[in-house]
Amino acid sequence: MSAAPSPSPSAPSAPRVRPAAGAGARDDVLVVAALAVETAAVPAHLPLLLTGPGKTAAATAVASVLAARPRGRRPLVVGVGTAGALRDGVTGLHVPARVLHHDICADALAQLGAPTTTELALDALPGAPAGDLVLATGDAFVTDEAVRGRLAQRAHLVDMEGFAVAWACRSLGARVVLAKHVSDGADDSAWGWADAVGASAQALGAWLAEQLPPA
Repeated sequence: MSAAPSPSPSAPSAPRVRPAAGAGARDDVLVVAALAVETAAVPAHLPLLLTGPGKTAAATAVASVLAARPRGRRPLVVGVGTAGALRDGVTGLHVPARVLHHDICADALAQLGAPTTTELALDALPGAPAGDLVLATGDAFVTDEAVRGRLAQRAHLVDMEGFAVAWACRSLGARVVLAKHVSDGADDSAWGWADAVGASAQALGAWLAEQLPPA
């Protein structure tokens, strides 16, 4: 009797784009987030791209949307979402100045003659002050105290998409701003993310409405 065939891996879901709508709709900005639950309060006049969670999904989705626009007409990308706080006392909404790729073996790659970029500077919104915090990005959902402590030596916040969004933007010549709202402490409290994300979504939506009004 032959072995049963292995199930085929499911195809990745396509990124979802919600066009801007209503009076003052803008096409010079693109709001990007991983999950719909993080964007419940994003204003309708701003176009929205949902990428799905993780670095691969985020980079692929952002690159595909930007590549479809002529280089001189690519929008300002504003990546929003939740983040875990790596240091005590870091709460609320933050616009990081830099983003790190924390889970790639950069030292090993450098020794093998294949150095890679692990840190990117981020833009600020026009007229807004530059950020001063550092965001670390990796595919791990951080809940371990030891991992939190190690990352806290280099960054203030941790997420799963920020570096990938920034990498895609930089590769395609687009400006990129990230805005992150603290949902947990990147420890056991992260398991309560589903209960906290609603408040984060409201805070992010209010920030977008204030910073990016209708055209």
